[in-house]
Amino acid sequence: MSEDSPHRAVRSFVKRGGRTTRAQQRALGQLLATYGVADAPRPLDARSIFGREAPLVLEIGFGNGETLAALAARYPDKVYLGIEVHEPGIGHLLLQLQRDGIGNVRVLPGDAVEILRDDIADQALDEVLILFPDPWPKKRHHKRRIVQPALLQLLAAKIRTGGLLHLATDWQPYAEYMLETINQSRWFDNVVTDHGFVPRPHDRPETKFERRGQRLGHQVWDLQCRRNRSETGPGQRHPDPA
Repeated sequence: MSEDSPHRAVRSFVKRGGRTTRAQQRALGQLLATYGVADAPRPLDARSIFGREAPLVLEIGFGNGETLAALAARYPDKVYLGIEVHEPGIGHLLLQLQRDGIGNVRVLPGDAVEILRDDIADQALDEVLILFPDPWPKKRHHKRRIVQPALLQLLAAKIRTGGLLHLATDWQPYAEYMLETINQSRWFDNVVTDHGFVPRPHDRPETKFERRGQRLGHQVWDLQCRRNRSETGPGQRHPDPA
């Protein structure tokens, strides 16, 4: 599949009805004013959101936010954005940010593709994390996988030259697909010379999805690549990823 091919927009998620606790509902109603970006001028970058220049890290699909909160607490010199569609996870993260006094995280509820396309400034991101996304294992659902050539094209417009894209999964067929997709991309270069996977980075916090996979006997694959100097080309910056 060509990276330049037009795609019909297909969502990479299904909004599940998981139970939102009263505390999480309260957080959604009260804390998004503090930890959201509704009032920040568009397009969004570190200065427009946090009022200062700092390395900006985005996590796409942060789940319950444990990785995002742990990284933000560990690296206060960086600033973090998290995109998530599921309200219980958003509420959980908001409560943790308030409880732990973490001030270098902002939350964007909604669809990652739409937010990247419409709200994030070009070249604004220093790092993007996509950790344990839904593998959509059935072949007929592969088009819903978030890691697709068209998403890489969109990320290429948003990640600065030299910026890092970090993927992880415990589903081997998806890992192999991710690796092939990255190695065929003209906008990203695998960080390892053999164009394979990287050892588990020491600074990546373990997630509940990773622990669940380990209990099931799954191996975990991490993949890192850097944005190279290739241009996305005029008129190709904001496709509609499948």
